[in-house]
Amino acid sequence: MLSSWIHFQRFIVCLLFISLISPLPIPKTTLNIPQNQQQQAAMADLFLIFTILIGLIILTIIGLYLVVKYQHPDDKNDAYFPKLVVLFGFVLAGATVLLLPLDVANNEGFAGCDGWATAFCGGLNMSLFWEIFYWLITAWLFLLIPFSMFYYEADDGMLMAGTSVGAKPNSRICEAIKYEMFVVVIFGIIFATTYMTMNSTDIPVREVTGPSFGSGALYTVTASGGGFSANQLSIMTTADLSVIRSNRVNPTLGSVELSVNASTFYAGLMAWLGWFFFALFGAIGLTALPLDLILAFLDRPRHMDPLEFAEAQVSLRDRVNELVAVGELLKYEREEREQQNRGKRTGFFDKEARKQAAEEKQTLLQFKQAVYLLEEDAEDFANCTENYNNYNPLIPIGCLIGGICSFIISFFWLLHIILYMLPSTPATPFLNSYFMWFQTWWGMLGVLSVAVFSFYLLIAAVKGCFKFGLRFLFFQVHPMKLNKTYMSSFLFNIGLVCLCALPVVQFSASAFQDYARYTTINQVFNVQLYYLKFFGWWWRNKIFEYIFLCITLLTCIYLGCKPRDVSASNSLALRDRLKRRS
Repeated sequence: MLSSWIHFQRFIVCLLFISLISPLPIPKTTLNIPQNQQQQAAMADLFLIFTILIGLIILTIIGLYLVVKYQHPDDKNDAYFPKLVVLFGFVLAGATVLLLPLDVANNEGFAGCDGWATAFCGGLNMSLFWEIFYWLITAWLFLLIPFSMFYYEADDGMLMAGTSVGAKPNSRICEAIKYEMFVVVIFGIIFATTYMTMNSTDIPVREVTGPSFGSGALYTVTASGGGFSANQLSIMTTADLSVIRSNRVNPTLGSVELSVNASTFYAGLMAWLGWFFFALFGAIGLTALPLDLILAFLDRPRHMDPLEFAEAQVSLRDRVNELVAVGELLKYEREEREQQNRGKRTGFFDKEARKQAAEEKQTLLQFKQAVYLLEEDAEDFANCTENYNNYNPLIPIGCLIGGICSFIISFFWLLHIILYMLPSTPATPFLNSYFMWFQTWWGMLGVLSVAVFSFYLLIAAVKGCFKFGLRFLFFQVHPMKLNKTYMSSFLFNIGLVCLCALPVVQFSASAFQDYARYTTINQVFNVQLYYLKFFGWWWRNKIFEYIFLCITLLTCIYLGCKPRDVSASNSLALRDRLKRRS
């Protein structure tokens, strides 16, 4: 194991050394493209369209698998509309992140795509693609997901078959529409106000006065039946060079103020809002994801001897009894408070009521955390006893492989942030160089690498949200568990994924700016939105990147000291505290 780690360290040092001494690879599109290769552009369109269809099919299959396999039995024949929102929300978020590698493959930002060097241009209208997804992300976050939550939560649960509170579909829809209108009005006002006051961008430009080409050499280009080709141009002479060098460049940078369209502005606004969540949860997940996968292998089910079995059984039984007592006390306390407050209306300015509500919320979160960890331990106990012979031994091995791969990707992301993204002058292109190098082996290998690194950030954000909620109890955790996930948890996680999709795209476009220089999204995020009023300040000063790195390093230290999840409050102490309060 030690020798493997030493070899891995040597491999990292070699990668850094090569990236430092080697210049950035030349872009794959050059000016001297033979005429017979110009016809390859049409084939590229078909290949990219085929890739889009395959990607959508794969995302839909994965989404269906998650909904079917992870849904709770109570939702099996119910909540069809929220299920559709979850399914297509997953496809939407995944496709948004995967649009970046598609944009790289399309390569339409290259100047030669205007007609004189189109061999490696995809021909897809990526501007239209991005604008469609900007609006879809906004619609899912502020229309469909809130409406689905309100509609799903309008049913308080099945008390008896067919007698659930609010079970009438019409009443549930009306209730959901009422709350949804409130959300639409609030965010509509925010969006309209920000767009009217902050939609201008000041793009820096340098004034260059061109020479008079009339004083240069004259050339005759012979027309050919196949159209114009770069090979028809003559070699430049000293006369041409003297004309070109006569340019007059203004040493002082100027600026051009432009107004961005609504879709581009809302993409920047949504990316800015999502960054606050992604900087926290994505940074935590970058460390927690590989750690938990490796711990799943280390803590894999093992056969228990009779003494271990008896001790574990007694411990689980005691914890169950303690939590049952806590649950009864919580129920009794809530009923007693409702009776005391009957006929009384407590407002926001009632300090005592707000303090009491905060204490109740914190106690409930501690109780739910303890219940979740108890369920995890009970499942592990079952896998070590009655389910031991039926347990699939490939699961922990898969977790180990996934943990090692996740560790490598997280480690490379940290190096790339430190070496390329944060310095004003990058120390090395790092991953940009390797993606271009991979592309020399096979055209799509670099694109697939970008897809893996980008999509990994989205998974890390979900993992970080769950880890943060489980450790610090600021909000209710929504874990995804096989056959135990309610639709409310699905909607919460899909909302988080959609909210983090555009920050991931912006982060990846900035991280791979050299490799993705010819993409449409590079012109949007790294030019138009980069100099946008107010929002651009955060990106130009790399505020979110510094926060992301700091939280990642702090998470490494914290999880290094406390790698395993434990209950924030002892069940006995929680029970005694509730007894004293009642």
